[in-house]
Amino acid sequence: MRVSNQSTFDAIKYQLAQAADSLVKANAIVSSGKKINNLSDDPIGMVQVLSLKESLSSMDQLGRNISTARNWLNGGETALGRVKRIITDMKTLCVQMANGTVGSSERAAAAAQVQGALEQVVSLANAQVNGQYIFAGTNTGTKPFAIQTGSSSTTVAYSGNDAPFSVKIGKNTSVQVGQSGQAVFGDGSTGIFKTLLDLKGYLEGNSVAGVQQCMTVLNSNLDQVSSAVSEIGAKGVQLDTKDKILQDMKLSYQTRKSSLQDADMVSAISDVTLRQTAYQAALASSAKVMRMSLVDYL
Repeated sequence: MRVSNQSTFDAIKYQLAQAADSLVKANAIVSSGKKINNLSDDPIGMVQVLSLKESLSSMDQLGRNISTARNWLNGGETALGRVKRIITDMKTLCVQMANGTVGSSERAAAAAQVQGALEQVVSLANAQVNGQYIFAGTNTGTKPFAIQTGSSSTTVAYSGNDAPFSVKIGKNTSVQVGQSGQAVFGDGSTGIFKTLLDLKGYLEGNSVAGVQQCMTVLNSNLDQVSSAVSEIGAKGVQLDTKDKILQDMKLSYQTRKSSLQDADMVSAISDVTLRQTAYQAALASSAKVMRMSLVDYL
């Protein structure tokens, strides 16, 4: 069967195109360092790589959430630690002011110290992390506590809510990093604020019995704040555990993604060299064939 020149030339062009395409793909692998650059390179592998990328992106977000959660817990722990020291100082003050040798003028002066302590605790109860209030429940944009002085009495008003602010640290896992300020500090009618306001009043009224009563209540207030600090510590351990699991999973996914996508550069470079040699040989051979015509045989 006679093969026409046109058929021969078409076949040569097709083979050269195939060789060129193969060389281009080999060069792409070396340039990118990845053996899968397009869906056509490995459809199944590409789908797996994209799925792993999505999972890694989700893990990165969870990692940022864990970092945010740590900041909240650290901020809360720092604030409550200072509150504990203030309560301890107030207990010491009560011991001093309950002494029978202390006069009314000294108790009146101590009342000013209690007012200062009250203002410090309110300030700490309004602690923030990145502009968000830690002890406002989920009303993180609202300042939770404010001292309100009326004509006959002083109170501390709470403007937050009772739903602690939470951060997502897993697909189906969240951790409460904020707190209900009312549960920790009270709202002016209960808790540390009421105790300090009562103590100030008893000191101003020179009531030893009242000061002694506040001393007992301060112990309960200290226990309440200490309990909140302990909860923060437990949540910190939870975050550490979750972060360790997340880092292990991330390393596993990255390793899997690398095995699917990353090229063996030594083999890739060797493959480029081989394909360049093959392409050049094909060009040289094709050039000879393409010059042939019937005239060459006359």
